[in-house]
Amino acid sequence: MAEAEADGREPAGPGGDPVLTYGSYLALDELLSVQRPRSDEHDELLFIVIHQVYELWFKQQLHELARLQERLEAGDTPHTLHSLNRVLTIFKVVVAQIDVLETMTPRQFAGFRARLDAASGFQSAQFRELEAVLGRRDRRVVAHYPAGGAARERLAAAMERPSLFDSYLRYLADHRYPVPAELLERDVREALEPSEKLQDVLLDVYRDDGGPAQVAERLVDLDEGVQEWRYRHVKMVERTIGAKPGTGGSAGAGYLRSTLFTPAFPDLWAVRSRL
Repeated sequence: MAEAEADGREPAGPGGDPVLTYGSYLALDELLSVQRPRSDEHDELLFIVIHQVYELWFKQQLHELARLQERLEAGDTPHTLHSLNRVLTIFKVVVAQIDVLETMTPRQFAGFRARLDAASGFQSAQFRELEAVLGRRDRRVVAHYPAGGAARERLAAAMERPSLFDSYLRYLADHRYPVPAELLERDVREALEPSEKLQDVLLDVYRDDGGPAQVAERLVDLDEGVQEWRYRHVKMVERTIGAKPGTGGSAGAGYLRSTLFTPAFPDLWAVRSRL
């Protein structure tokens, strides 16, 4: 065993199979080999690591949101609140990572930016899928990904499934709130429009001040967390490249600004003016 450890091989167990170790369980040899800077600039590694970590968190968020929708549709308040708390905590970590990225100055980024070619954060299929789970329905986004590719198929599928708010409506109906039938039976491939009838229902939810109201508040926290992410993202882009076009010819900060202050769950915000 000592010889195996000395030359980097995994030690063998009683049956001759490799013993599971920290490194093998986390596939660290693979994980730490996928940072491939295209320049000799010191800060390019940071740029790569930050964005790879973002993608790992997006993967986890999609995993958690799928569980959250299951718990909502089962009418399970305690586990719904637990899942929402985890999703919210992850978003706080994602936003905080911008602090690390902002330690890189515009000149440091410019030192390797040209090596990125057409690569851009706008191409993050997982973030687009996350937006779809939260209710965005924009078919033009799907067209940015190659036909027949896994990313395009996953994004298209996400836009054809009920959104997180659709699952909340089913949760409310399960808790005997009179959610309008046209909302429960709507075409989930279309964006959910604000509804005064639904806001009437939400007024009762808040007046009752029970589990469904707590879930509503955590959904507002989630919506606010996404908007905070968008705001911090646009400010980070502005301080790094100013008004220049984004990497790969994208609209850069101009496009990002257009996404600000657009809630995912407008009825939960609108009802506040009536409480």
